[in-house]
Amino acid sequence: MKRILINSSYGDELRVALVDGAKLYDFDTESPDKVLLKGSIFKATVSRIESSLDAAFINFGSERHGFLPLKDLSNEFYKKNSEGKNECTLKEGQEIIVQVTKEERGTKGAALTTQIGLAGRFIVLIPNSSRSGGISRRISGEERDQIKEALDSLNIPDNMSAIVRTNGIGRSSEELSLDLAYLLALWDEINKNIPEAHSPSLIYRDDKLIVRVAKDYFKDDIEEILIDDLDTFNEAKEFIDAVIPDHADKVKLYDEEIPLFNRYQIESQIELAFQREISLNSGGSIVIDPTEAMTAVDVNSARSTKGKDIEDTAYKTNLEAAREVARQLRLRDVGGLVVIDFIDMLDSSHQDKVESAFRKAVYSDRARVQISGISKFGLLEVSRQRLRPSLNESYDIEHVLVRGPRSLGQSILRIIGEDSAKDNTGEIQVYVPSDVASYLLNEKRQDIINIEKTNNIRVLVIADPYKARPYYKVVRIKSSEIKNVESYNLTPNSPEPDTGWRDDKNKSKVMKPLVDGIKPPKMPKKKKDGLVGWIKSIAGIDSEEKPKAKARKNNQNRKRKPR
Repeated sequence: MKRILINSSYGDELRVALVDGAKLYDFDTESPDKVLLKGSIFKATVSRIESSLDAAFINFGSERHGFLPLKDLSNEFYKKNSEGKNECTLKEGQEIIVQVTKEERGTKGAALTTQIGLAGRFIVLIPNSSRSGGISRRISGEERDQIKEALDSLNIPDNMSAIVRTNGIGRSSEELSLDLAYLLALWDEINKNIPEAHSPSLIYRDDKLIVRVAKDYFKDDIEEILIDDLDTFNEAKEFIDAVIPDHADKVKLYDEEIPLFNRYQIESQIELAFQREISLNSGGSIVIDPTEAMTAVDVNSARSTKGKDIEDTAYKTNLEAAREVARQLRLRDVGGLVVIDFIDMLDSSHQDKVESAFRKAVYSDRARVQISGISKFGLLEVSRQRLRPSLNESYDIEHVLVRGPRSLGQSILRIIGEDSAKDNTGEIQVYVPSDVASYLLNEKRQDIINIEKTNNIRVLVIADPYKARPYYKVVRIKSSEIKNVESYNLTPNSPEPDTGWRDDKNKSKVMKPLVDGIKPPKMPKKKKDGLVGWIKSIAGIDSEEKPKAKARKNNQNRKRKPR
C-alpha cells in the first residue's frame, strides 16, 4: 500500500515521505531558512555580456549573479541582420524576465533562461514560445499517439506552446484543458504584475511543498495522504479539493500518540540516507562518497555468503546493490555524474541482468537518468538530473560524515519528543557537542519547553566540550530513578590520556623464526695477474692467445685424414 506521509513537527520544517508499505522510496523537505529558487520568475537586469562564454550575467536580486546562456534566449531577443543571419539584441543594462532552471551551488550562480515554463499537474505551459511544445521523451508507443491527439484538441494560444508531462498519460482532453486553463490564468496574473515591478524583483515563486506533492508526487496508486499538522492538513485539503477532487477523500489528518514517521518506521530509514555506508540484507554493503566531480559508489561483498560460489555471490550481491543504489540516489537526490563500482563478475549474462535491474529500479525516478553499460572494469556510469538541492546541501552536511548543528539538532529534538511520550518518563538528559547545545537551547528553546509542559517531564541539555559532531547521547530516566543533580555536575570530565602504549603487556610480540638462515659457502678469490700481466695489458699482448692458437691447431689435426 503506497502512502504519502507529511510531517510538520516543531513547526519550522515540513517533511514529505513516500512509502510503499514500510519502505521509504522518496523524500522531500521544506524549511523556511532554505529557500528554493528553481522555477521562480524574476524581473532582472543584464549586468554583463561575456561573448567568450556565449552567455550573460544577470542581476536578479541574489548575492551571486545568475548565468544566462545566449542559446536559452527566446526568439524576441534575436533579429535578422542585413546578411539574413540571426543577431542577438541583448544589451547591458536591459531589463528582462528570467526563470531559474538550476539552483545556486557552492560558488556557482543560478542558471537562468528567458523561455518561461509554468508546470501544472499534466502540462507545462511555455507562454513566450510557439515552437517549444511537444510530449515528454519518457512517453513512447501508443501512449504517445493518444496524448498527441489530446494535445491537438487543446485550445493553445498562437504565441504559446505546451508540453505534456508523464502524469498526462491516460488523461482525457477535459482534464488537460482544465490544467491548461489554470496555467493560462496564472500567466495572465504574472503578466499584470511585470510592468509595475522594479528590477530586480521576484515575480512568482513555485516552491510550496504542498503544491509539489499534488503536482509531482501524487499518482493514482497512492491510497492515503496522512498529515500530522492541522494547519498543513487544511491547506493541503483545500488545494487537492481544487486540483484533484476525485482523490480528496485520500487526504487524512493523523492525530495518534505515536509520531507519524515512527508509526511507519521512517525515521531510521531517513537517518540511513545521511550515512556513508549502508548494509545490505545479504551481508554486503555499499559506500557512497560525493566528490567535486562525481559521486562514487562502491559495492562490497563484506560478509555476504548468499551464493553457491564466488561468482554467484558477486551476482546476487550486485543485484541487491543495484536496487538499493537506485533508491539511495533518489532519496539523497544525487545529481550529476555517478560511477558505481560493482563486484567483478566473469559471466556476461550476470552483468546484463544487474544492468537491467538498475534500469528497472530507476524507471520510476522523476529525474532524467542516463545509463551506460557496465564496462570491462565493472563500472557503471550514470548521469542523473538534479531536481533540487541534494540531501547534503539541504541538511548543511559539511562533508560526507558530519551533519551540521541544525540538522543534527532537529533529529535529536525528534528523539526527545519520542522518548518523552513513553510511559513513566521523568527526565531526559541530552549530551551533545557545544554548537548543537547552543542550537537546542536558543533556536529550539520553545519547542523543548512545550515538550516539558505537554509530558510533565524535565529535559536537560548538557554540552560536552570534548566531543564533536556527529556525536550525541540521549538518556531517558524513569520517574522513580530521578536524582536531584545540578546539570553542570553532569558535564563529562576531560578524557584521560591513553597510556596503554607504555604497558609491556600490550607490546606486540614478534615471533622468532625457527630457521634463522645458514652460512653461505666461501667463494674463492680471483687470482691477480701481477706486474707482468699489467705490462702485457699495456703492450696489447693477450695472454689467452696461445691457448686459442693451440685449440685451433688441435682442430686442424682433427680434420686430417688418416694415412
